[in-house]
Amino acid sequence: MALKDITLGQYYPADSVIHRLDPRTKILGTLLFLVSLFVVDNLPGFAFCFVFLAAVVALSTVPVSYMARGLKPVLILIIFTVLLNMFLSTGEVIWSLGFLKLTREGLYRAVFMGVRLVLLIFGTTLLTLTTKPITLTDGMERLMKPFSKIGLPAHELAMMMSIALRFIPTLMDETDKIMKAQTARGADFESGNLMQRAKSLVPLLVPLFISAFRIASDLAMAMEARCYHGGEGRTRMNPMKFKASDWIAFFLLIAFLAAVIFVPVF
Repeated sequence: MALKDITLGQYYPADSVIHRLDPRTKILGTLLFLVSLFVVDNLPGFAFCFVFLAAVVALSTVPVSYMARGLKPVLILIIFTVLLNMFLSTGEVIWSLGFLKLTREGLYRAVFMGVRLVLLIFGTTLLTLTTKPITLTDGMERLMKPFSKIGLPAHELAMMMSIALRFIPTLMDETDKIMKAQTARGADFESGNLMQRAKSLVPLLVPLFISAFRIASDLAMAMEARCYHGGEGRTRMNPMKFKASDWIAFFLLIAFLAAVIFVPVF
């Protein structure tokens, strides 16, 4: 797996209908889509969710091959989850080998879990690929602002989440630089089995942590130098306003969720 395969937190610049939507619309839409994935429990329902997601991806103009790269970092987790559901579920046994028993119900559940994880990753990745980090911060802050009346630090939480997403690509680039530097000094990260490869990555941790703390310190100093003091009294260059396209998107999202929940065939 190459570090460039990690697409979470990256922004794909384009001028599509999805890119131009209000960030609050995209955040709420992503949450509704995730809810729908855990509501459906059969193949027609997942097929409906797949068609809906495929239509949104097509509107976003983000290449499917680019989004599919995001599956590589979690491919082992998906396979492990599928295997657990396949062989550790009780039901009608259709194949067995020693203590391993493949059941019809386990196979059914494994397919569901695998499809659910893939759609979940695609749906969440699409949010960051079509929304700039600063815009995503403003959207999360505005959505959480009503909860500030009960003491929830909406701005601080939104800023923390945005910085975490924003620095995923930065830390990946830093990791790539450290790996190349250590490879030039004779380190080997490619040969050996899975455990040997994992052990070979341990020497990366110390310089990576030092680099992460240095980046965090530089960011804190830059924010202090610009007199940053939180969300109190801040103004925005581009105030967010719902447009007609956002209301249409909301209507389609509600209709989609209602179809998933209430249509009997699903």
